[in-house]
Amino acid sequence: MELQILGAAGTVTGSRFLVDGASGRVLVDCGLFQGLKNLRLRNRRNPGFDPSSVDAVVLTHAHVDHSGYLPALVKRGFRGPIYGTPATLDLCRILLPDSGRLQEEEASYANRKGFSKHRPALPLYTEEDAHVALRQLAPLELGAPLVVGDLSILLSRAGHILGAASVLVKSRGRSLLLSGDLGRQRDLLMLPPAPPPAADVVLIESTYGDRLHTKDDPIESLAAIVRTTVERGGIVLVPSFAVGRTQTILFALQEGFRRGLAPPVPVFVNSPMATAVTTLYTRYAGDQRLTPERLDRLDDDVRFVRDVEESKALSQRKEPAVIISASGMLTGGRVLHHLKSIAPDPANCIVLPGYQAAGTRGATLVRGDDSVKIHGAYVPVRAQVVSLDLYSAHADRDGLLAWLRQLPRSPREVLCVHGEAVAADELRRRIEETLGLTARVPEHGERVSV
Repeated sequence: MELQILGAAGTVTGSRFLVDGASGRVLVDCGLFQGLKNLRLRNRRNPGFDPSSVDAVVLTHAHVDHSGYLPALVKRGFRGPIYGTPATLDLCRILLPDSGRLQEEEASYANRKGFSKHRPALPLYTEEDAHVALRQLAPLELGAPLVVGDLSILLSRAGHILGAASVLVKSRGRSLLLSGDLGRQRDLLMLPPAPPPAADVVLIESTYGDRLHTKDDPIESLAAIVRTTVERGGIVLVPSFAVGRTQTILFALQEGFRRGLAPPVPVFVNSPMATAVTTLYTRYAGDQRLTPERLDRLDDDVRFVRDVEESKALSQRKEPAVIISASGMLTGGRVLHHLKSIAPDPANCIVLPGYQAAGTRGATLVRGDDSVKIHGAYVPVRAQVVSLDLYSAHADRDGLLAWLRQLPRSPREVLCVHGEAVAADELRRRIEETLGLTARVPEHGERVSV
């Protein structure tokens, strides 16, 4: 069995891992590269293999850095099944068309405003391309065996978002475990990852491989930010992924209001995806901690913005409010129009509730830059910027090490992927020094014999 690493090496995006057996070829994850321009350009290039030669794709979860390249893969000739847990596939049915629609809208906007270097600007794929790819989805339950040629595949709970899984691949007495994105032990909404099965080679994510989450209370911390922003007459903008993060933020806000920790100002969710995703939490209640009764109240007193005109009107709002809008790293979507109007005003606050990949506008704000580029022009940043890793859906360094400690036996080696260079190397060092395991950070395109 051979593994080729075609993404998420030295970066947190573009997860793509090609596994070859003697008679089966499987791509684990099929994500978009995001952030730095040299990474984004990879989305337009040959993926490094012939898509028509792949027998199946197996998804760890639905976030676009793990699933967002699927429509492009199908356009390039992939015709096999796309496996994932039922929740993962239901999320893909929401996320992928939205991704295609967003790319079409951004290309159209760039062409109208003339700020793209390409003439004309074209989307990587369209909404229709995404719907074509969705025809190949095939559900795979946690713990249900799957055989592709000589490869046998098993999914186990990863805890990160609804449906997230780790992937175990076996062939002829050898085994490979891909962690996917691992959740936290005490997340507000999600259940923790299941203990990992034994494997000869383990790929582990390293997004937070060089840091620990703070011990602050996430409900009290967010309420304090809302309270102080409202007191100065400002608006709180929360760039948030529509899957997982938005639902957690809604829960925390409602709890903060209920406890009297912050004045109950209007809460707007300006993400068509988030509206649809929230309903899935009831369908997949077994994946998370909230009771059915609490789930039913998750959208109480929340104003979901559904059309473009409503969105434009919200961008002109001056009264105190909380606006939650995708994308979570400010890479595109309606949130950019809110950022344009909110960033210049020092009364406002921009809350970044999770990891911000290098090269994204979110990373620019975390760095403290006094302006941010939006739609070809620089917008001044005078609003307060707060980075809150309290809402990250990723395990931190100690959480990742704790997951590895549960392995039934020591693997031959551990490969640290899906992390920036410093984070991946720090996790490698900790794995070697605290667990006594052989670990390293692989390179993009590297082939590994399992």
